[in-house]
Amino acid sequence: MQGLPHDYTATATATATAHVTAQCPGQPALQVAPPTAFGGPGDISSPEDLQVAAIASCFILSFKAIAAASKLEWSSISVDAGGTLDQQDRAIQFTGFSLNVNLTLADASAADKAERLLGKAKQTCFITNSLRADTEMSATVSG
Repeated sequence: MQGLPHDYTATATATATAHVTAQCPGQPALQVAPPTAFGGPGDISSPEDLQVAAIASCFILSFKAIAAASKLEWSSISVDAGGTLDQQDRAIQFTGFSLNVNLTLADASAADKAERLLGKAKQTCFITNSLRADTEMSATVSG
């Protein structure tokens, strides 16, 4: 890892009649639209979708780094993430996130270690650490 701080940039553009196009330097552009709950088409990612996907992805990347450093052998991980958007203090915001983690180990005898490392991944995820809303996690570990 490079020394901190790290800076990230993105550009978003739109016309009055088109969806938003978001792009980070050197990466493909993404089309972004409101979710169906706000009248969007439902077939294009929304900022809300991308927020929840960022949480799930960050969790997995955090886990992968921690598992490698701890020499935990595992074969697959999946994370179903959810976010609740609600009104709180007269503002619409995410009020909570959930992670449902399924981890398959190479050796079932490492389940206790794996559960500790999953907890550590939850604590160290940069994205959830940057949010006000709490993130709850449940995990299923199998061998």
